[in-house]
Parts: sequence; structure tokens; C-alpha cells
Amino acid sequence: MPSDLIRILLVDDHAVLRAGLRALLEAEEGLEVIGEAGTGEEGVAMAERLKPDVVVMDLSMPGIGGLEATRRIAAMSPSQAPEATPREGDAAPRALGTRVLVLTMHGEEEHLLPVLEAGGSGYVNKRGADEELIEAIRTVARGDVFLYPNAAKLLLQGFRGKASREEREPLEKLTERELEVLGYTAEGYSSAEIGKKLFISPKTVDTYRSRIMEKLGLHHRSELVRFALQQGLLKAE
Repeated sequence: MPSDLIRILLVDDHAVLRAGLRALLEAEEGLEVIGEAGTGEEGVAMAERLKPDVVVMDLSMPGIGGLEATRRIAAMSPSQAPEATPREGDAAPRALGTRVLVLTMHGEEEHLLPVLEAGGSGYVNKRGADEELIEAIRTVARGDVFLYPNAAKLLLQGFRGKASREEREPLEKLTERELEVLGYTAEGYSSAEIGKKLFISPKTVDTYRSRIMEKLGLHHRSELVRFALQQGLLKAE
């Protein structure tokens, strides 16, 4: 099995939609749907068992729903390596762990912030799924956060004024270059894009990002986005 294959779990209570998504995704090179679930509880259980690279999650489902399912999957300690060596024929999970990409009909204004707070790595509207879902899956699979162009402004509005003086103290731990990397990460830029802006290599960007996360005690790139917004590192255009 190719090492760059992205393994996907679909979680949606509509079987017809899941079938359509499977056909769409498996027509793309490098993508494989390894399972389907019809409820949030099933999605959490299958994510723990199958360890997919990406979970495509609906929000409105019976039971715990997509938001709580996202929270539980994100809490599965993706930074920890597997305790046992995979059996022959099994695919080992990526070091990044499982990322959750929300696919829903709900508007960004209402649900984008809760999705990121729950540990989700991105948000795709079902109306644009055929054009944007594949790009979003590849984006979150490599560890980046998928955001629409207007998402930064929406998030800024949601976080504005929340940070107290005590909450802003962690900024003092970061160097000027680390603050730059943090800001661009919050805006949704990939390591390659940040590298071009700062005239450094993508690998160096990843090193800065890892150092930032270690200093701040964060474990997910989506947490970096939330932290940057809380600290006012984004500016409304």
C-alpha cells in the first residue's frame, strides 16, 4: 500500500450521500475510503479501530452528533505513536494522527468556531463538496487547517475581546519569527506557502511550528489557529 495513500472514514447518517462521496473520493488517485458510519458514536468507534488519516464528518446526526464526535476523535492522543507494530497487511496510521474535516450544510458563521474549538481541522460546505472536498482532505491530511478565504474574519469576530492579560502572557515565550509563523498558520497558509513568504524552507517552517506548539503546550495545528485568534494576531481586512 503506498505510503502517501490517504485513508478516509465517512461519517454521515445519509447512506445515499455516503455512497456518492465514496464514488467521488475513490475516483481520485491517492484517496481510499476505508469505512462508513451512520452515527457519531459509530464514527468514534470506527475512528479508534481503523485509525484513518481523515474523518469526513457531518454535524447533524442521531445520537451524540458530529460536534461531540469530532471532540472525542480529536482527543484520541494523535501525537502518540501506536503501542504495537501493525500486523502484516495493516496500514499504519500517519504520525499526524486522525484529522476531522466537517462537511455540512450549516453556515460558517454559526458553526466554524465550534468546529475548531472541538478540535476539527477544517470545514467544507456540502454545496461545494464536489469542488472543494478533495482539496480540503489533502490539506488536513498533511497537517494544515482548511479554511475558506473569509474564515479568518469570521473567527476574529468570534474571538475578539476574549483574551485576558493572563491569557496573553504565553506570547512572551515566542520569538518574532515564531509569531510570524503562528500568524500565517492561523490564516490557513501551508508550510510551503509560509516558507515562500518568509524566505525559508517548508521544513524550517515545520520546525518553527513544532517549537511553538511545544512552548505553548499545544498538540493540534487547529489549536494554533485558535490560540492566534485569541491573542489578536489576525487583523480584519
